[in-house]
Amino acid sequence: MVKDPTVLKIYVLHENDAWVEPLRAAFSALDLPYEEWFLSEGMLDLSTSPPDGVFYNRMSASSHTRGHRYAPELTAGILAWLESRGKRVVNNRSALRLELSKIAQYTALESHGIRTPFTIAAVGRDKIVSAAGKMTGPFITKHNRAGKGLGVKLFQDVGALTAHVDSPAFEDSVDGITLIQEYIRAPEPYVTRVEFVGGRFLYAVRVDTSLGFELCPSDVCQVDDAFCPVGETPTSEAAPRFQIIRDFTHPIVERYRRFIADNGIGIAGIEFITDASGVMYTYDVNTNTNYNPDAEAAAGIYGMRAIAAFLGSELKKLERFK
Repeated sequence: MVKDPTVLKIYVLHENDAWVEPLRAAFSALDLPYEEWFLSEGMLDLSTSPPDGVFYNRMSASSHTRGHRYAPELTAGILAWLESRGKRVVNNRSALRLELSKIAQYTALESHGIRTPFTIAAVGRDKIVSAAGKMTGPFITKHNRAGKGLGVKLFQDVGALTAHVDSPAFEDSVDGITLIQEYIRAPEPYVTRVEFVGGRFLYAVRVDTSLGFELCPSDVCQVDDAFCPVGETPTSEAAPRFQIIRDFTHPIVERYRRFIADNGIGIAGIEFITDASGVMYTYDVNTNTNYNPDAEAAAGIYGMRAIAAFLGSELKKLERFK
């Protein structure tokens, strides 16, 4: 990490060291100057000016589960400060807003003609139960401000949900909003995640969900303290849990590309599932994306290297005008 303040750098805003380690290695391999802003807590003097450089926001919606409850709020303020000074920000305030709210994600996706599962947001025990009564089949719950599969449960009927909400096992979302969402059953146990770096399609990965809970596609892969593409093991040697799809082509890629461009997102993973009728549902936009090393090694494509190279190219653009 370069300490000389006169050197143009890449600044990485985050609150989870483990998720940044592969990016550090990529920066080192490309000999790129960078500095980390660890935002579990901090102080922002609004009268000062930011340093020159490229700022990459990797703030996570699940930061509160690591004791960093207000890291996203602090990050939002810092991003506002950076953007007001005309700094180059990758994954800006708009991107952070989508990271922190499934409601914001779904409404933004729908505005781009991208189908999402039927979802009702509710605050309060009685409203959660009432929302479930509007579902016509099995449904799931999840936290609006989520990550790590927070609050994801599958229910067959309202009675089962009522018992859960009234039990000690019920955990409210950190923002108080619970989502009740139709359960999408896929004919085969997998979902697809489409990765973008620098606003461009990088690759799609097929994620085997057979070892996960029998849940909505969304968060079955989010286990413990990391999105499973960085840490899970294959189901067997013959069938790895994560497989990069060779030559993936689908009209949804262009829709996703336009969606992220319109929402200040430069780097993201977007997940979808297809039901038995062939209808595609998009259910998650992750602007703090991670990658599975085994799947990447098998395909010879590396997400963190692509991110580092993209940030390095953005830094070179600034150097030309310095």
